[in-house]
Amino acid sequence: MRSFATLVPALALLGARAAAQPPAPNGRDTTSLGPVVVTATRVPVAASTSSVTVLSGADLRARGVTRVADALREVPGMHLVQSGSFGGATSLFLRGGQSNYTKVLIDGVPANLPGGSYDLAFLTTDNVERIEIVRGPASVLYGSDAVSGVIQIFTRRGVGPATPTASARGGTYGTFDGDVGVAGGSARAGYSVGIAHHASSGLLPENNEFRNSVASALVRVRPDDRSDARLSARYSDGTFHYPTSGSGAVVPFQHARRGDRRLTVGLDAGRFLASRVEGRVALTDNETRGRSVDDPTAPADTQRFYSRSTSADVRRSGDARVNVYVTPADVFTAGIELSRQSEQSDGTSQFQRFAPSSTHFDERRANTAYYAQWVGRAGAALSYTASGRIDDNDRFGTFGTYRVGAGYALPAGTRLRAAVGTSFKEPLFSEQFTTSFTTGNPDLAPERATTWEAAVEQSLAGGRATLGATYFDQRFRNLVQYRATPTGSPAGPNYFNVASARANGVELEASVADVAGATVRAAYTYLHTRVDDAGFGASGTFVLGERLLRRPTRTASLTALRPFGRRVSAGATLNYVGARDDRDFASFPATAVVLGGYATLDASLDVRLLDAGPRAPVALTARVENALDRRYEGVFNFAAPGRTVLVGVRLGGR
Repeated sequence: MRSFATLVPALALLGARAAAQPPAPNGRDTTSLGPVVVTATRVPVAASTSSVTVLSGADLRARGVTRVADALREVPGMHLVQSGSFGGATSLFLRGGQSNYTKVLIDGVPANLPGGSYDLAFLTTDNVERIEIVRGPASVLYGSDAVSGVIQIFTRRGVGPATPTASARGGTYGTFDGDVGVAGGSARAGYSVGIAHHASSGLLPENNEFRNSVASALVRVRPDDRSDARLSARYSDGTFHYPTSGSGAVVPFQHARRGDRRLTVGLDAGRFLASRVEGRVALTDNETRGRSVDDPTAPADTQRFYSRSTSADVRRSGDARVNVYVTPADVFTAGIELSRQSEQSDGTSQFQRFAPSSTHFDERRANTAYYAQWVGRAGAALSYTASGRIDDNDRFGTFGTYRVGAGYALPAGTRLRAAVGTSFKEPLFSEQFTTSFTTGNPDLAPERATTWEAAVEQSLAGGRATLGATYFDQRFRNLVQYRATPTGSPAGPNYFNVASARANGVELEASVADVAGATVRAAYTYLHTRVDDAGFGASGTFVLGERLLRRPTRTASLTALRPFGRRVSAGATLNYVGARDDRDFASFPATAVVLGGYATLDASLDVRLLDAGPRAPVALTARVENALDRRYEGVFNFAAPGRTVLVGVRLGGR
């Protein structure tokens, strides 16, 4: 992994889309404003024309939630799929889209692999200030992968006197979670630093260990009322051992493991060039270095099969833009983004008496994008957003995306909003370029989607309670499908843009700030998906007229967190996932199966025992995951963890 000393000079300035609310024209302070959603359009939440959810890092840590995947289960429209034990591949399906249709940002740095895939197994809440989730198309701002939405992780900014934190806990399945950190700052500068380690022996009796080490840091400065800058970095090194085949069956003597090292680094800066004109420039860097090993480790392993592979995926981008504050409520933005991607991989393998074989892959591509956005208001009631983008890719040409949205505030706290937009996802490198096993198609086009939504929101009790209902409709086209080359036929591409599908549904959500002293949130999603065109015919993924795989029709969640005096707080989360279609890949062709619905209950307790100082309380923590010990499978033939009890101590704030 390239060192920080090499990366930081290359990362001069991170994009404004990841920055905090900019300094107001004429240096006016904006810290008194209400909650600000950076990811949507950097406007107050109430004025956004997008479906937005914000999760507080402090709230998640108060409930003992360490995995971002577990936090996202509480969000409307979300469905998380984990393949078995802790560290198993974890995919996200947002509003019925593909698992590579959600853009993941860490302090503004794109974290997805080229082509959109992202494994959430190693993403944690350590040193996280908040998580913003925007549901709906966002390619007009964030380019490829932002088809169904965007998830952005924000590192703690550091405010107030320097405050150390530390925690450690352990329990079922040989689980251990530990972290230490410190944060502090003022209006002019701040910082946070954190390191953590997570480990588990796993569900299975042999070769199921999980290890994940995480480090993160952020430094921010505001030298004057017209300028600001921020440097952030996050690194993880995770490894997962598994004794199973791709179908979930335990394989004797298999001691396989996989893992990766991930590094995201970003540095942003901006300055008001005039009282109403702000300039921002940016660079981001994401490097993911994967590894996979499956060695013969026992004399009884007569097949003597082994395989080893390494990979390096790199995404870098530069962004420059201008924000023009035409009025305090009207902002025009125009910018240009340059991005570069590369993917390299090497592998060796051997089976029985055959000679060892090796593979090598090395390709890259580049993209230039031009975008513009207008965020404004017409009177006190109407807010609107209009944006457009043109992408020019050196591999698959030029194409455009757009998004238009509006919101209207009615009396008595009611607000209506609607939006329509388009989005895209670029092909995987392995689909576009020839590998050792498949023939890529250089003529592939991006997968595309058109989405519209309409919503009503109601604020009650002076803003302490909110209700919301959203209807959404997504149409996916140009979906890439694999076709084997018939025996005896001339070699040709294996991938084509031939399939299409749809996903529509309703999201209901509610939050109440004080129900008998508790904060309560509830969410429900009804989802309907259908394959409209199966392309070359029925496959493991697309079957004409059937539902898309692993998308439940119904999901729901209920979360409550309540303090009891100054020293005790308790929380609970109930998650429900309905039946969904899957495939049994142990046979060929894969056979259809239906996974039954399930409900899980998580509970947490935090008891302050003593105060070691004004900012260093010592507390006892406890958390029970899947408290009812529900037996279920997130993926067919991959059992999910049962009841997990964790007990520990915490020093300092959350």
